[in-house]
Formats: sequence, C-alpha cells, structure tokens
Amino acid sequence: MTEKVFDIIGENFNTTRRLKPTSPRVIQEGGKFGVSYAGPDGSRRLLDITDIWPADPAKLRTFQIPHVAHAVRKKDLDYIAWVINSQVNAGANIIDLCVDEIAVDPAERHRTMTWLVPVAQKITDAIIAIDSSDPATIVAGLNVHDASRGRPAINSVNLEDGRQDLIKLAKEKNALLFANASGRDGMPKDEHERVKNLCELMEMMNKVGVPITDRYLDPLAFPASTGAAFGGHYLEAVREIRRLYPEVHIFGGHSNTSFGLPQRKIMNSAFIILSILAGCDTLMIDPIMNPPREFVEFKLGADVVLGKDEFAMRYMAAFRGSSATARRPALRAAG
Repeated sequence: MTEKVFDIIGENFNTTRRLKPTSPRVIQEGGKFGVSYAGPDGSRRLLDITDIWPADPAKLRTFQIPHVAHAVRKKDLDYIAWVINSQVNAGANIIDLCVDEIAVDPAERHRTMTWLVPVAQKITDAIIAIDSSDPATIVAGLNVHDASRGRPAINSVNLEDGRQDLIKLAKEKNALLFANASGRDGMPKDEHERVKNLCELMEMMNKVGVPITDRYLDPLAFPASTGAAFGGHYLEAVREIRRLYPEVHIFGGHSNTSFGLPQRKIMNSAFIILSILAGCDTLMIDPIMNPPREFVEFKLGADVVLGKDEFAMRYMAAFRGSSATARRPALRAAG
C-alpha cells in the first residue's frame, strides 16, 4: 500500500531499560553471565554482563540488568544494532534514543549522545529521535546528526523553562518536533490543562514557522494503576486536540499506562486501540511486545466501519490480491 497508516516510534533504546536476572535471556556459561540476542547472521550472541553481576547472591533479589546502558558503555555495536534493528523489523520507522541514565554528569551524557547518533544512523535509515530531559543533550545529538541520511526528530519541547529554544532549533535543523503537555509548574492535572498547554506550544510553533505536519503532540499518558481518571484525561485531550488541529500528529507513551501491572501487553493493546479511536495517528510503543501490524489492520477496518474510508478504498488497496492467507499491509515511514 502507498498510504501511510501510522508513524511508529520504537521506545526500546533507552538507558532506563532493565531485565530481571530471572529473564530467559540471561545466560550463565563458563563462569560468565550474558544477555542473549540475535547477531547480524542470526546466530545467538551474548552481551557480557559479568562485570556488573552481583558477587553477593543476596543482592540478586533487587538487582536488575541495565542492558541498554551497559551496551552503550561497552560500545557493543552488535547489541546496539540488535536493539535498533529488532524494532525496525517489527515496524518502527522512528527510533527514539535516550541516554539520560547513562550518567549523572551532563557532560558525559552529551558525549554519549554525540557518539551514539552517528552510530545509529549507520545502522538504520529510520528517523532518529533525540530524546532527553536535558535540552543540551538534544542539541549535542543534533549537532552531529547527518542530515544527508534523513531528518532528525526532537523529543521533546514543553513549557518548562529552557525547552522553548528547541522550537527554533527544530525549524533550523528541519527536524520533526515532539511536544508534550508538561506545564511550567509540572505535570497537567486533567484533560483541560493538557489541551491548554499544547495549544500554547502550537502558537509558539506557529510563530517560528514549524510546518504543522512536522509537529507531534503528546498529551502525556500516566500509569493507570496510579489514578483511575488518568486514562480518560489522556483520551479526552486527544479528542479535543484532533478537533482543534486535524492535520497535526498526536501520540503518547502508550506503554506508560500499563506500568506496574501484570500482562502489560494486554493493557497496552487496549489503551492503544482506544487512543486510535480518539484520534492518535502515531504510536510510541515497544514494537516487539505489541507488534504494530495488528493496530494497522484495526485502523484500516475501523475506518471502513466508521465511514472514514468511503467504499473501503484504502482497505481494499491494502489487501487487494490476498488469498486465503491475507497479505498484511506494509507500514510506510514518514518524511
């Protein structure tokens, strides 16, 4: 198919990512410990974690393996490539890079992002989203991004002090711009604050001249286990933003809603489907846990049922020529 259905932002390259020591991916061989993954040739490889494995078995009860951060510190290019390519192969067309937990020292975070962005661009043609709570780390990544290999994305701007300068930088660097609903005084309390904050950011982007189709608005999804109203706040904000700005992209950290709950895949799927119905056209997810294709297919079918795809033209274009085994629609990257 030629028409884009969603943008998929792969969230897995984040130095906060951890594995439990009981994970089936954790292997002990020959007195060493490693995290298994598939190498470039498909063979089993191990990320060596022996030097961070607790010598005291009692500490294993609370120990978690910072596998992404460890691979970045070790500059293990094969593991880094696996984390990126596994998401691209699952359907992600934007790869988010976040190294905030690599170090407390801002200068070290800047150096890490400066090293990582060119590495990621050599691994994939997907859009690279430079993600940090520190604007200077984002700037460091943008300064080494090779525009000849594609457009960057900035994750993200909000109303917190010091972040608005990224709006002008997005225009200068021809970057996609992610904007979240955080306010000057902290997180939004309800759907009304979310919409108000994002509308203010939209006005700032209007003044700078950021194209509307380069804007990705994030109303902020919070864990459902910490507040019964949080899911509704997010979904109502999505509906109102879609009404106000029909052409803008809307997304969220869709995996956030399941944080702290068992069977996270089920919670994620439910929230993603509700978000699509509310108006999201972009998903920030773990594409391995929640493969994007099921949501692409849901969207294509839902648009027919809801009268948004007249005569089912897009649906038929996606599946025309299918036999008993339906040909699945391809995801098309933005940009």
